[in-house]
Amino acid sequence: MASRRTLKAASAIREVVSMAILTQLRDPRVKDVTVTKVEVSGDMRAGKVYVSIMGDEKKQQQCLNGLRRSAGFLQSCIKDRIDTRYIPKLEFEIDKGVKQALEVSRILKEVLPPTDDEDESEEVLADEDWEPEDEDEQPSAE
Repeated sequence: MASRRTLKAASAIREVVSMAILTQLRDPRVKDVTVTKVEVSGDMRAGKVYVSIMGDEKKQQQCLNGLRRSAGFLQSCIKDRIDTRYIPKLEFEIDKGVKQALEVSRILKEVLPPTDDEDESEEVLADEDWEPEDEDEQPSAE
């Protein structure tokens, strides 16, 4: 189990890295990236950054290569923003959790029969489009 200190450090590193990727990184390969989580070792010398990348497999690999090439720059951003004894050496990995969750959801929709909840949600959507015909039917603003 991670200590409170490493969890706080991981959260701060996630924030710094995601903002640096968004605002400072100029590599054209690095686009449509979301930093999902960061894991830091207990001695703060190694950090694993999990990213979600939109696009096909080729685009994801190009983006991941761009991130790996930019690791030194991102470590210097961490050094500038966070005061720690050691700056973790960053490793980047694609977070498969989001895509796996979407795939499981798709499979469940195919396998399971439609439920009454889906029918009710369609009725609610139809009710939202309702507009009063007379001014007297409009709800009061009180």
